[in-house]
Amino acid sequence: MAAPELDVDPWRVTEPDVDVSDDVLAVSETLFSLANGFVGMRGTLEDGRPARVRGTFLSGVFEHYPLSYPERGYGDPVQGQAIVSVADGTVVRLVADGAAMDVGSVRPRHHSRTLDLRAGTLDRRVEWALPSGTTLQVRSRRLVSLAERSVSAIRYAVRAVDGPVHLVLRSDLAGLVDRPSVTKGDPRVGEALAEPFEVVRQRCGDAGGTMVGRTRSSGMVVGASVAHLVDGAGEVTTEARDHTVRTGVTAYLEAGEELVLTKVLGHAWVHEGDPDDVLDLAEAAVASGLDRGWEGLERAQQEVLEDLWQTADVEVDGDPQLQQALRYCLFQLFCSAALTSDAPVGAKGLTGLGYDGHTFWDIEGFVVPALSLLRPGVARRLLRWRAGTLEKARHRARVLDLQGATFAWRTIDGHECSPYWPASTAAMHVNADVCRAFWLHRNVTGEPFDDDLRLFEILVETARLWTSMGHRDADGGWHLLGMTGPDEYTGVVDDNVFTNLMARRNLLWAADAAEEQDELAAAMAVTPEEVASWRDAATSVHVPWDEERGVHPMNDHFTTYREWRFADHRDCYPLQEHHHYAKIYRRQVLKQADLVQALWWCRDDFTDEEVARDLDYYEARTVRDSSLSAAVQAVVCAQAGHADLALRYLREAATVDLLDVQGDTDDGLHLAAVGGSWLALAAGLGGLREDREELELSPVLPQALERTAFHLTWRGRVLRVETTREGTTVTLRRGEGPVTVVVDGAALEVRPDAPARAPLRTPTPLLPEPTQPVGREPAG
Repeated sequence: MAAPELDVDPWRVTEPDVDVSDDVLAVSETLFSLANGFVGMRGTLEDGRPARVRGTFLSGVFEHYPLSYPERGYGDPVQGQAIVSVADGTVVRLVADGAAMDVGSVRPRHHSRTLDLRAGTLDRRVEWALPSGTTLQVRSRRLVSLAERSVSAIRYAVRAVDGPVHLVLRSDLAGLVDRPSVTKGDPRVGEALAEPFEVVRQRCGDAGGTMVGRTRSSGMVVGASVAHLVDGAGEVTTEARDHTVRTGVTAYLEAGEELVLTKVLGHAWVHEGDPDDVLDLAEAAVASGLDRGWEGLERAQQEVLEDLWQTADVEVDGDPQLQQALRYCLFQLFCSAALTSDAPVGAKGLTGLGYDGHTFWDIEGFVVPALSLLRPGVARRLLRWRAGTLEKARHRARVLDLQGATFAWRTIDGHECSPYWPASTAAMHVNADVCRAFWLHRNVTGEPFDDDLRLFEILVETARLWTSMGHRDADGGWHLLGMTGPDEYTGVVDDNVFTNLMARRNLLWAADAAEEQDELAAAMAVTPEEVASWRDAATSVHVPWDEERGVHPMNDHFTTYREWRFADHRDCYPLQEHHHYAKIYRRQVLKQADLVQALWWCRDDFTDEEVARDLDYYEARTVRDSSLSAAVQAVVCAQAGHADLALRYLREAATVDLLDVQGDTDDGLHLAAVGGSWLALAAGLGGLREDREELELSPVLPQALERTAFHLTWRGRVLRVETTREGTTVTLRRGEGPVTVVVDGAALEVRPDAPARAPLRTPTPLLPEPTQPVGREPAG
């Protein structure tokens, strides 16, 4: 795949000359996606063609498909889950003087589109010379409402520039069938996913209509409705057939006249509900959108985003492309979850079919922590969904003959649906990652334990899981055997350091909570003896150490594995597409940060010298075939004093989609990198740490930048952190003060009328800047 050529602008993402070649179009459809956490639309052209992957998605809507195993084992999931495209309303086809506008066949005089990050709209402009001699100017504007979660809208305007023209528009609501899907080489999967819906209701009026479908296996009842307002039309008609509601508009324009069509869409769904109720919900959404009107929808969109930028904006001076990329990532991070409810955010959000729409630990690892500091109410809704899967997690633990609860590695509804257990079920760190997201959210917000998020239950049940898995050796050491850590190129190993240290934290969080919350502990039959066993296991966790090399092996014996010959395989990335896992697993090569991630998330377990030596060792062996790795490496490089290298990793994380760094942006945005890019700025260059009682900062400023600034929300107050060569200023922008912030180890008080200031320290790295495998230097 290839990235489109984009203008560099601090507040807009513009493709000045739309490239409709297959590889580029597939990427730009992802980049220009719009979403609000409930509904998402890929950035396909209104013309209907050319298109690579057309889709409108609703969070939580999926279909089952059969999982195939050459040799099925006990506890293997039976059904897969895949996000499915619901009725798509983005198509508006134009025929002028008998000629269809097809930018794939006839190059227009002008063709551009712009995503406006402050307006929350996708604009498109086409100038088309008709065979009849008339020039048409076509403008469209699209939005997915951030104020009305079920509403999206398109405004489509056609102007006759220099002569008369006869127009015919065909506006569709279609796509309950013919879902673009990945069959995985199994015809049964294709059969399940190509036509996941049966249409159960369909009706139309003069200027729109509604359809309701039910997924054949998962029981999702999905409704979509559309209505049109037309200014300058002659005749408007609507018909419903073949799973499509089509509205036709005809008009005759003289030179200078314009036809404007406003298309309002509503989507709704329930699980195993009444189709008539869903039909009513979809039509009510359209009615609400019509009541606001186009101007009202635009105004509400701008108001939501104005508040976002006032409380969450990021600024960097000295790198215009990075500035654009960071704001784009922040926009997409917010829009991925803004109005979600009772559903997860997938690793690709609602922007594509990648990973079948599944959510992973990436979301709790990178998206939720960023949102907890930027939009805590949104983060809370994502955590509430995960808490709602606790019963399924308890059942999964019983299947595995374990106590407590183990959360799904990849899922949409909470059931495990990964067929490859070495990189899923064995990756038990997901449970500690989930707990960390909950625990950090509580620390950031200052909220008490409550039944809504079920944090106490989750801490206890995951602590019980760890103690049922842990092994006590004859010398008293506590081990976790047969685990897979974050790195997916090293699977099913003993004593993965990241997993062991995260389990230690999980156990201690649970022990602290049980001792603080007597009534909650009693309700879950937590005894003092059980709490003591958690503390004992945490104290006895085995952490491998290589005395000869002076580093931590990522897992037991890792530093004795055969080295990977990077120079011989410089054109073989990603490695899993060129080498069998049986080979990769036995080599010192990492897909993504693993031990290095522990240096960040478990910082209290490492000395400064250990951080420096471990980072140096693993930088030379990490190839970053995973998009989430660059953000982690950015943070730890800054932590070790390598500010310039941290900036290069930050740029890679922030531009991973805009530049299609991984070559797979056509599948959807990389939300772990999207959230991770903000963390790379705030926790990396800003040195932000939110895991103690007081907020901590330790800013650095790379040579290429003159200034950085970011916002965050801490205990209900909005803070702005600005760093220049002269120092760092922390300002209280909203909320009651004072707030204590620890900057480079010094506690400073921030008041509404008195910002806190600290000089900028000069990093003093203990080792030279580390090197990477040949050809795998950071893309930034």
